Amino acid sequence: MDLMILVTLAILAIVSLIAYNGLKNKQKVDSVLRQRAVFNSHELMTYSRIKEILPTANILAHVSFDALLTTKYLHTRRKYQKMFADFVVLDQDFKVISIITLNDPNALKRMSADNNQDTLLEMAGYRVIRYFGVPEYQKLREDFFEDYIQTHDVHALDASSAQLEIYAERIARSRVYG
Repeated sequence: MDLMILVTLAILAIVSLIAYNGLKNKQKVDSVLRQRAVFNSHELMTYSRIKEILPTANILAHVSFDALLTTKYLHTRRKYQKMFADFVVLDQDFKVISIITLNDPNALKRMSADNNQDTLLEMAGYRVIRYFGVPEYQKLREDFFEDYIQTHDVHALDASSAQLEIYAERIARSRVYG
């Protein structure tokens, strides 16, 4: 009888030890943290082009919709809580000029979600400009022409148009197709 109790206690101790080691090994271990680039290549090119067109504007990247929108109902906030705008262009007084979103040409599945994001921002009164891929310099200039005029004087506009033509020629020469 005493032998039976000792064997039972030994088996219970072994099972407990195995269960403890199993639980201890299943605890999640954090991976090593590494730095990451703020912009991908498309975002970097877009940022630099916007900054050339509007040098005095403040450009914010990856802005949460929570920073742009507010509502008193939690169920409405949940609709946009995990959404981000690619770029927010602010004037010198930190008022939003427009919100720029970039579409990855390969991501056709997200079209309805992108349309929902645009609708939410437009309902709040923001000007939303969506580009497919990297926007061309001329297209950006057309979209921000009024803002461009406000940040430059009229005489500088003539001088900058010559620079824009040189820039356009340089871009046309450097394109690689294939």
